Amino acid sequence: MTRERSVYQPVLERVLTHAAAHLESLQDAPVSALVTKEQLRSRLARSLPARGTDPAHVIDDLVADTAGGLLGSPSGRFFGWVIGGSLPAALAADWLTSTWDQNAALYACGPAVAVIEEICGRWLKQLLGIPEKASFALVTGCQMSHVTCLAAARHHLLEAGGWDVETKGLWGAPRICLLTGTHRHGSIERAVRLLGLGRECIVDLPLDDQSRLSSLSLEKALKEREGDPNIVVLQAGDINTGSFDPFRELISLAHEHHAWVHVDGAFGLWANASPKLRHFLNGAEAADSWSTDGHKWLNVPYDCGYAFVANANAHRDSLSLRASYLTHGGVTGSSRSPASRPASKFAGRGIEGEGVLTPRRKGAEAQRNSEGGFVSAESENGRLRSRSATGQAGSTKRSLALRAGVRVSESHAAHAIALSAEREDYFGRGAGMLPDALC
Repeated sequence: MTRERSVYQPVLERVLTHAAAHLESLQDAPVSALVTKEQLRSRLARSLPARGTDPAHVIDDLVADTAGGLLGSPSGRFFGWVIGGSLPAALAADWLTSTWDQNAALYACGPAVAVIEEICGRWLKQLLGIPEKASFALVTGCQMSHVTCLAAARHHLLEAGGWDVETKGLWGAPRICLLTGTHRHGSIERAVRLLGLGRECIVDLPLDDQSRLSSLSLEKALKEREGDPNIVVLQAGDINTGSFDPFRELISLAHEHHAWVHVDGAFGLWANASPKLRHFLNGAEAADSWSTDGHKWLNVPYDCGYAFVANANAHRDSLSLRASYLTHGGVTGSSRSPASRPASKFAGRGIEGEGVLTPRRKGAEAQRNSEGGFVSAESENGRLRSRSATGQAGSTKRSLALRAGVRVSESHAAHAIALSAEREDYFGRGAGMLPDALC
């Protein structure tokens, strides 16, 4: 008996044909768009169909209508912005992520991909020189990485002053100042706006002739705000010049004044993966949080960002949740007040402290062990451990960030990280390398 072909096979074969043709054309095709916005709109802005269309025809139409409107940014001949292409394993694994379509907000909903995410975070910390005990989160990019890390900073600084910002909000709270150089990225401002700190909390400090923040200007600003909660944002790869702040000196100074130090490493944290370049990051491991992107120098598909926080408790406490439809260590939902919650609150994802809850696009956040019992986490010597509702020990599990269309894939990130050392050989000097002066 002949087995009938899957309904997916014809359209997937068509996609493979179109994808291969596009990738093979990158070597010689123009890197800029060849059609206007009006032309693209006239092709794509069709009326909403009343009936379904053959899937293969949908793909053919999409390819035809976007012709000339795609940048050659995945190629080694593209020098605009800091946009990298995807390595073959990363692209292929991203296809599998969409195929598997696992909602790993619950370990029970996606066991394999939840474990992949744990391993991805562990590899990332090794690759990027992040302390082993730091928590991590996979997010959409550095914008949400900054939000995640600065939320942890806000929690830590205000908690130290006796203020529970997750319960009371910011009305009446001590005012936090964010000290940084004048060349900061715009995503920093948007992050503090989203966190309710407001753009006026940012204090732009002058830079030296190498576009680096100087210890003199930082020390002066910290002394003027002695006793106030302060965040210091340092640059690993300035967006304008590619410069790196002197981390060892500035982090030590900031910590003397009890400030939280966040490293914006969107463009340069990857340098820790290169023996030739990692000296630019000497001392950065002593910071309190770090942000970077995978869709830039690590060559995974858009969009994919990483957040790391040295104080896993601050990360977890700032972004954890409780709800009536979830069970936490035998206690249902929000029936307990914050004061009576376990000290660790509700751990999000992570085995043995490898990660915590962070904003996601899809699904509620909760944990299940392999027997199906929900788990809560306890803090033990700075490491997260889990306990199921039935009392059996289990490992807390992480969520996988999923998005419509292209998903942020732990599998593609893991494969790409393993291959990242080959990126220069594969792409040449395109895809946004640092200025030659830094190499």
